[in-house]
Amino acid sequence: ALLGLFRGDWRREAGLPAISVAVNVSAHQLAAPGFVDGVADALEGGRLEPAALLLELTESALMDSALVEKAEQNIAQMERLKRIGVQLSIDDFGTGYSSLSYLMRLPIDEVKIDRSFLKDLAGGGGAIVRAILAMAASLGLRVVAEGVETAEQARILKLDGCRQVQGYFFARPMPAEELAKLLDQQ
Repeated sequence: ALLGLFRGDWRREAGLPAISVAVNVSAHQLAAPGFVDGVADALEGGRLEPAALLLELTESALMDSALVEKAEQNIAQMERLKRIGVQLSIDDFGTGYSSLSYLMRLPIDEVKIDRSFLKDLAGGGGAIVRAILAMAASLGLRVVAEGVETAEQARILKLDGCRQVQGYFFARPMPAEELAKLLDQQ
């Protein structure tokens, strides 16, 4: 099941604010016939608002040479997902061999900066993070830095203008009940 146990009614019944769920999707899944209809069915079955679903595709999977030949098909599938209200993200951004002209054509909402750039925020990694932030801002995309493990990383990212971060510094994976408690404390 695409959305597993995450159900929109669980969030509402727990009295929690609107939160989204991110699901990793391979490029092969994206290209599969019936994928978009399966997503729509999962949203309906889980009573989840389409805008609360963020599908993450890795940059390297989209740029795989065999799949680039199917670029038009990938873009069409992504556009269908956007029409039903789903959000799209490029995961592990900066680690693949991106064609910026191809990336500009993708109907995405966000890029997720790969954790490998956070190891050296004071040096070369920081320069790449700032470049990605500037590029994303000019394209109107959200940016999430993933793999934040220290207060120093969080501080530097905030100073550089990165508004969304994720990582073990904030929370580790947890059962739904613990997540509800954590969100309630916020």
